Amino acid sequence: MTQIAPGGTIGILGGGQLGRMLALAAANFGYRCHVFCPDKNSPAFHVADVVTIADYEDEEALEAFARAVDVATYEFENVPGVTAELVARDTLLRPGVRALKTTQDRLLEKDFLNASGVKTAPYMAFETADELQAAIKEIGRPCVAKTRRFGYDGKGQVMIKARSDIDRVIEVTGGQPAILEGFVNFDREVSVVVARSASGDVAAFPVSENVHTNHILDTTSVPAKISDMVEAKAKVMATRVANALEYVGVMAVEMFVSDGSGEIVVNEIAPRVHNSGHWTIEGAETSQFEQHIRAICDLPLGPTDARGNVRMKNLLGADILDFEPYLEDPKAHFHHYGKKEPRPGRKMGHVTWVDVK
Repeated sequence: MTQIAPGGTIGILGGGQLGRMLALAAANFGYRCHVFCPDKNSPAFHVADVVTIADYEDEEALEAFARAVDVATYEFENVPGVTAELVARDTLLRPGVRALKTTQDRLLEKDFLNASGVKTAPYMAFETADELQAAIKEIGRPCVAKTRRFGYDGKGQVMIKARSDIDRVIEVTGGQPAILEGFVNFDREVSVVVARSASGDVAAFPVSENVHTNHILDTTSVPAKISDMVEAKAKVMATRVANALEYVGVMAVEMFVSDGSGEIVVNEIAPRVHNSGHWTIEGAETSQFEQHIRAICDLPLGPTDARGNVRMKNLLGADILDFEPYLEDPKAHFHHYGKKEPRPGRKMGHVTWVDVK
């Protein structure tokens, strides 16, 4: 496989906080970063060597971007598939088009996971009200209706417990292709951040335990409160997913765990560095962002051991304004994403605490 030596140029599709942190990690290895994003206020632009402000459908701009970089990657999974295909024509794209398209569509993703021997909740596709009723009859209540594409942080989702909830589904999904999933009784939500290099080497970080509030990640803790057996099983599942996709880069596999049975059900795949992996910046021997750079440039993967007990908290909206207590806390590591407008629910930064072993 083609190795991109330090000093090369990495292209990043997307200019959010994940792109920002990728560019910072790349700079430590001497790479230049070229960020492509239509939003002129993108926080990744603050730390990029070169920026392109253009629509993701702008073929001329995409071709120029691809020819200017040695390898391209993306920092969010809603990059249009046609955009990825255009970039891949003129440069290395890691992760590849297949990984992006598979994980952009919840139905394709569930089909892929089941075909790979990874358990998910029962599911059925639907578009019309009649198809929804048939799916509910088959799967039963409670269940969750989700748009097949573009849903995140609880958007495009409806929990169906009572008959009155059914009326909201078509309103929320807007008649888009959707999927109905059976509700999973679980004790905790966890995720495995795993990296696979272009040469096929794989390294998984310790399993992290995640707590969500209003469908948005609130805190992540490492180690997760699970047995060694469940930890090992979760890492094996994440590795299986990465290998089956022939993935290159860092990805997160989100899972539900039942403490009593030790059963693990995969919820979804995020084909990128992930919010639940932010703890690795200070809390692991190698951060997920450095690991992604290593993987897409086909450098040796770094060690993934945690440095101790770690806790990460997201700062949403106006939370970012109350930053002084974190700066006064000797164990706190404060991160501000450089976004100007602290809207409710918007991820503005995070704080990590590390109790070193």
